[in-house]
This record gives sequence, structure tokens and C-alpha cells, in this order.
Amino acid sequence: MSATVLLVLAAAGIATLISWLVLYPVRYYARQLGLLDRPGGHSSHTVPTPLGGGIGIYCGIAGTILIGLIAAWWMQDPERAAALQRSLGGLLPEQFWGAAITHAPGVWSRSPDMFWLLTASTILMVLGLWDDRRGLSIIVRLGVQFGMAAGVVFGLGIELTAYLDAGWLTKLMSVVWIVAVINSFNMLDNMDALSGGIAAIIAGSMAVVMLTTTDPGTDRPQLLVAGLLLVVAGSLIGFLFHNRPPAKIFMGDGGSYLVGFLIAVSMLMATFVGGPSADGTVRPHAVLAPLCVMAVPLYDMISVLWIRIREGRSPFLGDHSHLSHRLVDLGLSRTAAVSTIHLITATCGLSAILLTHVSLLQAITVLGIVGCMLTLVAILESTRDRGAKS
Repeated sequence: MSATVLLVLAAAGIATLISWLVLYPVRYYARQLGLLDRPGGHSSHTVPTPLGGGIGIYCGIAGTILIGLIAAWWMQDPERAAALQRSLGGLLPEQFWGAAITHAPGVWSRSPDMFWLLTASTILMVLGLWDDRRGLSIIVRLGVQFGMAAGVVFGLGIELTAYLDAGWLTKLMSVVWIVAVINSFNMLDNMDALSGGIAAIIAGSMAVVMLTTTDPGTDRPQLLVAGLLLVVAGSLIGFLFHNRPPAKIFMGDGGSYLVGFLIAVSMLMATFVGGPSADGTVRPHAVLAPLCVMAVPLYDMISVLWIRIREGRSPFLGDHSHLSHRLVDLGLSRTAAVSTIHLITATCGLSAILLTHVSLLQAITVLGIVGCMLTLVAILESTRDRGAKS
């Protein structure tokens, strides 16, 4: 295992530990904080369950990022780096310190962007917590989401670069992408371990892509984006210890807004094509990797909106028309339905990894696999619909 991979895995481990520990007091004080999801409405659980899982996820992400930035700043000075290595050198392999010192300047150079991302993430997490606690109108929720997305795109210049140079149109597409991903994860948060598990699989898959795809003009992996994605995945794993069936705490809107935002922005920060391969081939089809890995959340969101509109209901009111509920209606248990969706998401994630390393003809095959998976789900659901009508 390379020292670089060890470095980012260590960051993910720290995020997991922080998230796991923080959620114990959050669970204990959830009632006093007003973060309790009671049975009723479109909720399918039968006992009052704490909300606020997003607090633990946020602490894992923000805490690890701040630790990383402080370490990167400290290691700017060779003497300080050497002193730190002498005091902690026995705890970690020698290669770890070499990788940390090598990458520290690059990480610190992106610290302004990371602080702004943390600011936007904090605002969205607080928005979600307030929505969990008091309830907010769709206008307020979407208004803040679009505002944070626009701030990142227009303020930091983080935007879609899929061979498009359409000025304001590209920026608009980037803003819509961020908001769509935020709400796709929010809509998936309807069964124990569902949204958190899907998000962890997607973040982990994209991190592998970043570690195996170099920045154009360099031979280095995209360490910053990979590290951010693995920190998100690590925090989610810490949360899933509390959210596995039967869930002791739910992610809530605070967690889904935060996770969706960071995953969406990470994909915009990334370069999927990279430089030419060893045989001189450039793979423009690799830009489809985000759509590939996000196939399940986007399928769920689009199908749910279509069902609600077709039946004359508001597209913004929660119900039991999600993919997970539809699989339960087919006869699967809730646990089996969640596991099935995780498996489909993992297949899409593996396909996205392959997509960035294969030729055009092979990429068509990979995309065909993803299309077949979603078509199979749609066929099974049409069987359910015919059974209901008969």
C-alpha cells in the first residue's frame, strides 16, 4: 500500500472515530434539543427516534479537515515537521511522514477553498437541523440550497468542465447539479442505513477514481478531492454504526444536505479524464463517471417526482413512493430492500471506476451494464404495478 493511500485512509479513520463518538451524546440529548422523529405522517418507523445524525457526520468531516489543515500548515516549516516526526515517528511508518511532508504545501494552498466549503456546509447543516426541528417551507430550503450552490460555483469557480465552455450556462448547470444531488440524498433517507450506506459507497468509489486518475500535466493522484471524499465516507461509516437496523438515530435533513452538498461539489472539483494514458489515449467518456455512480439516487429522485406528479400530488410532500418502498411492495423485507439498493449502487460505483480507465468501446459496455441494472429494476416495478391493478 502506497504512503499516499495510507495518508488518506488515516484521515478517513479519524473521521469515522469522531463521528462515531460524537453521536453518543447527540443520541442522549436529542429530546432536549428537539431532534426527535415521532411516528406518523409518511414516516414508517414505529418508535420515536432521535434525529441529528448530521451533527456527528459534520463533526467527523469538519474536525478531520481542520486537523488536516493545521497539520499541513505546521509542516510548511521543515524544522517543525522534523520535530513532529521525532515526537510521533514511532506511531506511523516512515513512508507516511514522507507523503505528508510532500503533500502539505499543496493541501495548504487549497485551504481558502476548504474554509469556504466548510462555511457553506455549516450553513446547509444548520438549515437541515432547523428543518428537522421546526420544519421549513420548500421556498426557504431551495432558496438557501441554490444560494450556497451559486456561492461555490460563482465565488470559488468550482464548476462543470465536461468539455463545455458555455459561460453562464455551464455555471447554471453546475448549480442545478449541486441542488439535485443534495435533494436526491435527502429523498433517499427513508429507511435505516439506506441514504448513509449509498452515500458512503458513492464517496468511496469516487475516491478510488481520484486516486487512480492524475491531474492533467502531472503524475500525481488527485489527493485533495480523494481525501475529502474519503473523509465524507469515513464520517458516514461512523454514523452507520448508530444507523444500522434498528436505527438508534436518523441522518435527518441536516446530514443529507451536508453529505449531498460535499459529494456534489467534490465531483465538480475533480478531473475525471486526467492526462493521456500510457498509450497516449485520452478518455473523454470518463466525464460520465459522476452520472454513472449517482445512477441510483438520481433514478429514485426522478421516478418519485414523476409518480407524484402523475398522481396529481405535490412533488415536494413526502410519501412511500421511493424505490426502497417499491421494493418492499414487491415482497422484500426492509433490510433486503436496503441491501439490494446498496448492491446496485456498488455495481454502479465499480462501473464508474472502470469507466475512467477503458477505451470508448469498453465504456459503452460499462454504461450498458448500468443501464441494464436500472432497466431490470424498472421491469420488476412494472410487475408490481400490474399486480396492484389486477
